[in-house]
Amino acid sequence: MKDLLRYLKEYKTECVLAPLFKMLEAIFELFVPLVVASIIDKGIGGGDRAYIVKCCGIMITLGIVGLISAVSAQYMAAKAAVGFATGLRSDLFKHIMSLSHKNIDESGTSTMITRMTADVNQAQTGVNMFLRLFLRSPFIVFGAMIMAFTIDANAALIFVAVIAVLFIVVGLTMRFNIPMLKRVQGRLDKITLLTRENLMGARVIRAFTMEEKERDDFEKTNDGLLMEQRLAGHLSAMLNPMTFVLINAAVIVLIYIGALKVETGILTKGQVVALYNYMSQILVELIKLANLIVLLNKAIASGDRINDLFRIEPDIKDTYREEGQPGDPGNEDEGFIRFEHVSLKYSDTGDEALSDIDLSVKRGETIGIIGGTGSGKSSVVNLIPRFYDATHGKVIVDGLDVKGQDIKALRARIGMVPQKAVLFKGTIAENLRWGNEDANEDELAEAVRMAVCTDVVDAKGGFDGMIEQNGRNLSGGQRQRLTIARALVRKPEILILDDSASALDFATDLKLRRNIAQTDHKMTVFIVSQRTSAVQNADKIMVLDDGCVVGLGTHEDLLKDCPVYKEIYDSNT
Repeated sequence: MKDLLRYLKEYKTECVLAPLFKMLEAIFELFVPLVVASIIDKGIGGGDRAYIVKCCGIMITLGIVGLISAVSAQYMAAKAAVGFATGLRSDLFKHIMSLSHKNIDESGTSTMITRMTADVNQAQTGVNMFLRLFLRSPFIVFGAMIMAFTIDANAALIFVAVIAVLFIVVGLTMRFNIPMLKRVQGRLDKITLLTRENLMGARVIRAFTMEEKERDDFEKTNDGLLMEQRLAGHLSAMLNPMTFVLINAAVIVLIYIGALKVETGILTKGQVVALYNYMSQILVELIKLANLIVLLNKAIASGDRINDLFRIEPDIKDTYREEGQPGDPGNEDEGFIRFEHVSLKYSDTGDEALSDIDLSVKRGETIGIIGGTGSGKSSVVNLIPRFYDATHGKVIVDGLDVKGQDIKALRARIGMVPQKAVLFKGTIAENLRWGNEDANEDELAEAVRMAVCTDVVDAKGGFDGMIEQNGRNLSGGQRQRLTIARALVRKPEILILDDSASALDFATDLKLRRNIAQTDHKMTVFIVSQRTSAVQNADKIMVLDDGCVVGLGTHEDLLKDCPVYKEIYDSNT
């Protein structure tokens, strides 16, 4: 948690003033029992009404000044806490965006969502309460003890004993409670994962009538969370009753000793009331402190989880090539894009997803990549924009290894259409301009025409037509065509169509491929598909089977020489 306190640097003034105002409020509170004692001993005991009125005026003044101090402290603490959470959430989001696909796969989306939301909010609450109470409560506790010593040293020893015992109780509670709260947050990750999967897969669950199973899984996970929360809650809940028992026992002892001393004339009635008030103040503040400890335990647990996410180092580094680095961008004879004996593993312990891929592609060529499910087709094209890095070998783009290129500049040259068509809530124009934010309406219209989705735009009332989250108000084919148009708006040097026409009928697919082939600017196109009709006109077709190249050539050559391609062709016809 302490590593996250750097986000309070911009709020140093608030972090200083908030506890100081709270301490000022506490000082005024500590004077109140003395004023009450004076009212009892001098005002009521001496029958001096004027003195009573005067003391009441002093108490009202102390209350008003204390209120102003409290409100100021609350404002300062809230401002610092909200600023802390804003900076933390922003950096956490940037860090997540810097992670590679492999990092995100390993961490899990649900975990990242929980840490971005629940954990950051918990840390914000912890900072807010800490700034408000970390000086006030201890100051009241020790201040009340010191004030008790000014009244009677022997009676004040009761305060010392109670405070020492309570601090031991709080320390032991923290030691056991923080690990429990970490486990609670871990269970919450699982709940988030299940909820997310059920919401996204609601149609599939209903189609296979798996509602009962999913409900049982959710209840089982929810019960596990409940048990962890109960254990942590029971331990946290013990703080308040233990504080009440100790303080009330001390009050009984104090009143008993005070009564004896009043009889012997050592203490006045007003002084005994003052001691009782100080003990009551300690009770209230220790209850607040106990609640603060519980909140801080949760905040620390959440902060540790956030730090765990920050500690994940992106396994793909954005390294710029220096001047003079080897590479010949102008040499087209060696190939505009080259895979040089490339292999890929998604995890250190797993099998190779790709093995010894060797391919050379000239600028402007169209490459078809075909193979069965799980053969590694998407893995090949994901290496070009560095979504993953090759485990062995090199991927060369324009004469330079992609690992030595600026990732942003590299990806700006690529138009990527993934397998799953992803659209964002907003207008059609806003979605299309992800490809080129400066594109004018004519350029958008041209991209839409090439992607054969003019009818989709017209049906939605033009480029200002709204798209729901993830394109829920569109069919599968409409989503795919709009994502292709989004890539074409960029006018990329490299266009990657990763099985992005699977929902299109053959006529639309054919028209789309013809439009792409007739573009004014020269694009190098990669078409990933399981349809031979989608790749048969490509300059080269690479056939994959279990991550290995089993065929490379034209459609006619592969029909003769590649049994895997022939089998796919026969199954498509």
